[in-house]
Formats: sequence, C-alpha cells, structure tokens
Amino acid sequence: MVESARNMGWSPRRINWNSIHTRLLASYLLLATLGTSLMSGYILWSFYAYFMDTRQTDLNNLAAALSESVADALESGNIEQVRVITQRYGAPESVTVRVFSPEGTLLSTSTPEIDRQVTDWLAIPGIAQALKGQPSQGVAKGVLTREDRLYSNKPIVRNNELIGMLRISITLGQFQRQFARIIWTILGSLALTIFLCALISDRFARSLSKPIETMRSFAMRVGMGHFGDRLSIRTSQELDQLAAELNRMSERLASLDEERRAFLANVSHELRTPVSNVQVTVEALENGAVEEIELRDRFFQTIKDETKRLSSLIYDLLDLGRLEAGVVQLDQQMMSLEGLVNRAVRAMELRMDAKQLSVQVDVTDVQFMGDPERLLQALLNVLDNAIKHSQTGTEIFIAGRRGKNSAVLIVRDQGPGIPRKHLPHIFEQFYTTNASRNGNSTGLGLAIAKRIVEAQGGRITASSKAGEGATFTITLPL
Repeated sequence: MVESARNMGWSPRRINWNSIHTRLLASYLLLATLGTSLMSGYILWSFYAYFMDTRQTDLNNLAAALSESVADALESGNIEQVRVITQRYGAPESVTVRVFSPEGTLLSTSTPEIDRQVTDWLAIPGIAQALKGQPSQGVAKGVLTREDRLYSNKPIVRNNELIGMLRISITLGQFQRQFARIIWTILGSLALTIFLCALISDRFARSLSKPIETMRSFAMRVGMGHFGDRLSIRTSQELDQLAAELNRMSERLASLDEERRAFLANVSHELRTPVSNVQVTVEALENGAVEEIELRDRFFQTIKDETKRLSSLIYDLLDLGRLEAGVVQLDQQMMSLEGLVNRAVRAMELRMDAKQLSVQVDVTDVQFMGDPERLLQALLNVLDNAIKHSQTGTEIFIAGRRGKNSAVLIVRDQGPGIPRKHLPHIFEQFYTTNASRNGNSTGLGLAIAKRIVEAQGGRITASSKAGEGATFTITLPL
C-alpha cells in the first residue's frame, strides 16, 4: 500500500515528535481537549442532576398528594377506592402505583400481573424504611425487570398512627434514551470542536514554530561563521525583538570577526617587520660586515632597537589581551589626581625636552579610588601620543578638575589634529592616521589606555579640529 502510494506521487511523512511544531500542536490539542471535555462533562452532569432532581421533586409531590387521598380511603376502610386511585394514577405505562398495609401486605397495585409474582416486598429498596415511618426515595431496578426506575415511598399517617404506605415509581428508560442521544450529540460536537481546534492549533503552532526554526537555523549559520546573514521575522513583538537582537549579535560577531582578521594581519605585519630587519642584519654580519667596526656597531644597534621594539610589542599585546579578557586585578586605593599627573610629567620630561616641548599643568587636587600604576600607564600612553603628534617647540596642556561625581583629566596638544573620519577609530588596535607607521610605535597605546580607563569604570574620549591639535578627556568615577 505504501509502495503504491509512492508510485502515485505521495510519500508518507514521518512525524518528528521532538520538533517544536509537534510539541506546540500537542500542547494546544491537549489543552483544547481537556478544556472542552471538562466543560462537556460538567454540562452533562449538570443536566442529568437537574433532570433527576426535578423529576424526583415532582414524584415526591405526586406521592404526597396521592397519600392524602389513599389515607382518606384507608381510614374509612374503602379498599375499592384505593384500587380506583392506584389504577387511575398508575394507568400510564411508565408509572406504577402501589399501596401497602402497615404490615407490608400489598393492598393495591396498578400492575397486578407483575406484582403477584413478588414474594418478599421488604427486599424492595426503600419499602422497609417507609414501613417504619421514614420517607425514602431514589433510583432502583424494576421489581422483576432490569430497567432503572425513579421511586418515592411515602408513609401514610393519620393521628400519629401508620395506616399504610404508598410507593410510586416511574421508568427512566425514555429519559436514558434521550440522554444517550444528547451524549452522542455532545460527543459529536466535541469531536468537531477538537478537529477545528486542531486546525487552528496547527496554524498557531506553525506561526510560532516557523520563526523559531528560522532563528535556530540562523543561529546555526552564525555558529558556522556566516556572519553576514540577516534575519527578518514579522510575527509577535517578542519574536521581532529576539530577531532584532540576533541581528545585532550577528553584526557584532561580524565586526569582531573583521577586527580579529585585521588584528591578526596587523600583528603579523608588526612582528614581521622587526624580525625581517633582524634577519637581514644578521645575514649581513655573517657575510662579512662584522669585519667593519663602524658598520658592525650600527648593525648591532639595529638588532638591539628591533629586539626592543619586538619585546615592547609583545608586552603590549599580552597586556591588551589580559585587559580585554578581564583577568587583570586592579589595586583599588585612594589616590590623588595631582600626584598622578606629576608622576606622568616627570616620566615624560626627557622626551618632551628632546622635542623642545613645554607642558602647562593646571590640576586641582582631587582624591578618588583607582589603581595608581594602571592609570599611570594609561596617562603615559595618552601623553606619548600627544608628544608624537606635537609640533616642535609647542605646548602640551594638562588640566584636571572635580566633576559632579567624577574626576576629569584633559590632555591637549598643538599638533595638526585628527581628521574627522579617523576620530571614531583612534582607540582601535593598530589604527593609525598615517599610512606609513612610525617605527617607534606599536599602535596599541591608545587601545590599552581605553581598556584601562573602562576597567576603572570610566571613559575616554577624543575631539579635534584640523590644525588645532587633539584633546583627550578621561573621566574617572570618584
């Protein structure tokens, strides 16, 4: 059968019970089935209870009315009148009326052909209780049949003396047949409701599972390195927000991947240059340059300078890596902004003198919490950048003051300034505004300064106008 179905162009589809769509659909169907079943059951139970209570009340009222008439006939000894009453009110096929004496003897019945076969009336439910003066009611099987009947037993009492007992019962067969039809009707409606709920639930489940599956596939593609993809989902607000976050994540990963590639390329370039210089110098020495003292000394100085540059680059890379990984332990202690600036100026004094630069310091003594050595390193990197880009014979301005909740440090030089297009990138690793990189720079100073300041909970910004120098502003929390 399956083979013939395949030949007709249809192939059976296996249900993936672990899929989101199947689980959502099963959940919706379970909830719909449970809810409609409970509601249907409650309606049926309420209808059955209402009908039985109503019929029982009507039967009790009829038994009470008949018992008065029978009591009058029994009190006057008119048994024939009792028979007339039982035959009149027991004439319908579904109704049976019986009258018993206080001893339990059947005095009159509307079904004599059946009742004459009964030998023990006290075994019939409720009769023994009624003969003791206690009314009884309920549902029981027929006297000689298996059909359910609703009965009411009414003791007949006059002048506080039990003079007889009346039993009236009605068959429930017609009601049970009607109730059975109602049950089947409700079950059919329930099946139709569940079928419609299945269609609606399938639509709802697909509306949720499809974007989730799309996002899962998108996340898998991103995990495989396809960072350029974008996700477009137009469903609920929450899924739209999640899709937007995934797109931002993809963009950020693409940016990080681009930065990683650029970083590796720059590191390779920066490492290759000093290594190549050392290698060429060593080869020259091997080829006889070592015999010429002046040339030899110059080559040895070149090896020393390139090795120093290589060592500085490696230390900067390690330092930057630790800062970005967040593994650097900061030594938080109370420190002075004025003391920090004075230490930095003293450390750079020789370099500024060599370039004939002067420094103008205007710092308010502000006390704040921070790591003195790390912040000194950040300030030295900023000053190093200012010295390199300052014109010979100009000034470097350093100002410090107390902000609202922070200590603010400003370093301004009188260099050519930073072009507007370069400003957003100057804190990136190896970034330079000059294509021909200065051989004394690793291109990591400002990147390290930014990571240190951010690790302290502060921020560093740069501003510049062409021809007016650059201004770096460091804000540190108190």
